[in-house]
Amino acid sequence: MPKVIEWVGVKESDIVWKYPSEEITWGDVLIVHEYEAAVFFRDGKAYDVFKAGRHVLTTANLPLLTKILSKIAGYDKVPFRASIFFISLKQFQGKFGAQGQTKELAPLKFFGSFWFRAEDPNLFVNEVVGGQGVYTTENLQNFLRGYLNEKLIDTLSQYSLADVYGKLDETSLLVKNVLFDAFSRIGLELIDLKFEGIDTTPEWRDRLFYIRTGVSAAEVLRMQTVEKTAESLSKSPGAAVGAGIAVIPPLFQQPAAPAQAMVICPKCGFQNPQTAKFCNNCGAPLQIAPGINCPKCGTLNPAGARFCINCGNQLQSINKCPQCKADVQPGARFCPNCGAKLM
Repeated sequence: MPKVIEWVGVKESDIVWKYPSEEITWGDVLIVHEYEAAVFFRDGKAYDVFKAGRHVLTTANLPLLTKILSKIAGYDKVPFRASIFFISLKQFQGKFGAQGQTKELAPLKFFGSFWFRAEDPNLFVNEVVGGQGVYTTENLQNFLRGYLNEKLIDTLSQYSLADVYGKLDETSLLVKNVLFDAFSRIGLELIDLKFEGIDTTPEWRDRLFYIRTGVSAAEVLRMQTVEKTAESLSKSPGAAVGAGIAVIPPLFQQPAAPAQAMVICPKCGFQNPQTAKFCNNCGAPLQIAPGINCPKCGTLNPAGARFCINCGNQLQSINKCPQCKADVQPGARFCPNCGAKLM
């Protein structure tokens, strides 16, 4: 005799329910209420989905399941076996909470609420209810809490502590977008997500003050290491004045600065600072004076050249001292040989 298959006594908090019998007969009446879906599941795969209404089960409204049954034992064999999962399509609230780390490895505790609903009952049964063996609402809430916590830990590890604390609304929106895709992959729609509490350890709360002022997390850690080391040495048995001298100085040292480029003396090979004009070893000039262009052919000649190396044209006019006849550079006011006034 045909039977009635129906989700009876459903509560507001119920999300999923499995019909207790797996023996189905053609002609059975399936009743699906509003905001419900019934999914036929067999051999690890979901087949036909029924929405709200009164359905008399025949080969016509179970085409997918009939096809697989025909391959196994003939579609006319009754009763056939299949699981029926009822899924509530209402909106539900879940809780999350876990401990993770930020990208600078700061411990992070967080908790909050999220709201979801079944968007694709077939995919939801395949990936979660039937695929994971989650047949009760309690087990389903536990599964979703763990699923969400895992995704949140992975996502928040890509943000800094300052981002999580100082830009929580912006970070929450970015995290929600990432989780929206993760929920879609299991047939659920993530409607909203809200952090209700985020905290870290007291040590990192103190570091957060310095990090917000622009000091890097590595530098804050170094300063706190120095402080703790000095405190430990002062409390150690038998510690005397100067006990931490050998340990603390290396911690106070700033990170080594990058090597400065050096200028090698062309005469003696001594390495000089980049800004030196003369060699610190032999006094030879380190900066090469600009050359002289020949006014006749345009050839660039070495600095101090008196004649062009290409055409032989005179490059610098030479004057004579009227008193000692020594060569004098143009523009000189006194003779470099006898000191006679020239101008």
